[in-house]
Amino acid sequence: MRTFYAFVPFMLLLLTCAGRNAGEVKGNTEQKWSVRMANSVMAQNDSLIYYLGNRQVKWQYDVAFLGQAIDKLGNIDPKYSKYMEDYINYFIHEDGSVLDYKIEEYNLDRINPAKNIITLYKRSGDSLYRQTLEQFVTQMKTHPKTKVGGYWHKKIYPWQMWLDGIYMASPFLAQYAREFNAPEWFDVVALQIELIYGKTRDNNTGLLYHAWDESRSQRWCNPETGQSKYPWSRAMGWYTMAIVDVLDYLPENHPERDSIIAILRNTCEALLKVRDPKTGLWYQVLNQGDREGNYIEGSGSSMFTYVFARGANKGYLDKKFLDVANATFDSIVKELITMDDKGIVTMRNICGGCGLGGNPYRDGSYEYYINEKRVDNDSKGVAPFILAAIELNR
Repeated sequence: MRTFYAFVPFMLLLLTCAGRNAGEVKGNTEQKWSVRMANSVMAQNDSLIYYLGNRQVKWQYDVAFLGQAIDKLGNIDPKYSKYMEDYINYFIHEDGSVLDYKIEEYNLDRINPAKNIITLYKRSGDSLYRQTLEQFVTQMKTHPKTKVGGYWHKKIYPWQMWLDGIYMASPFLAQYAREFNAPEWFDVVALQIELIYGKTRDNNTGLLYHAWDESRSQRWCNPETGQSKYPWSRAMGWYTMAIVDVLDYLPENHPERDSIIAILRNTCEALLKVRDPKTGLWYQVLNQGDREGNYIEGSGSSMFTYVFARGANKGYLDKKFLDVANATFDSIVKELITMDDKGIVTMRNICGGCGLGGNPYRDGSYEYYINEKRVDNDSKGVAPFILAAIELNR
């Protein structure tokens, strides 16, 4: 770890005792929602290392995602950037190795935090960050693939592509390709986006199923198509966010750029058709409407809001999506957000996590998706809410 962080637990204790009042968020009706939410996170969590009281320190895709979102407020106050920087620096050793990262696990989730390392390298020029980045690129050079060239989600899930994994690796690879003159990765990124779209798309609705098993051996998949059984809200959120983020780096003249933008447009149009007419948001299981047990879910709804806003602002989507994004943002605040008298913001109805297979086995049934635990202020909902608020200037 970087030298400063040898004393992190002790310093966190001091901050907890001495700085709790200083970190308290004051109610301010004029304050933007991005700042309100970031301030609430920081007031309740002195460090992302212990976000929501998690004492098992991990190189974690979702916590790093929250750090990335908060860092975007660094132009308002450098404390927001430092909050992300402190989390990343905790894991980086002086030899460039990363605590809790093992390349041999071949886990796409472990790639996502490396986007923050690129940010820190660009900001500081510290060669240690540049050195650290290369191990993640090495993983992607040797990461196992399906026979058609798609990255396995994890080594422990052979022959499987998950929508989640496109977000975990592709934006990082696209940014790395642009920043470090490695254009060969653009073709890899485009292939992953297009391949999983073809393998998971429901031709009747345009929605995407959570995952695809090339081997057709998993109990969670359709034995004829390899597709999982349901389109999960957050999985489509990860996928569509991956596309709008990748497009920031994919060259204008790349031969697959127009195809990828078409995929984004088609997918977003399909999402509009399953938007709940009452709340204006999206259900946990997208195609099951108000079926008993289904619920309006915060992370997917926030991700779609960000995607619609950024896609419209960048010209990938029709301008109508900007109006939809503003309306859905209003609905998120109305339906899912509360704020106490100290200005602390809470976001409700966020699915803690859904996977497929494993032990105990997750069968991808409707009952499975609706019964996974919901977590207030889970980072996978809070981060896209902040990003949506920034994109909409709300």
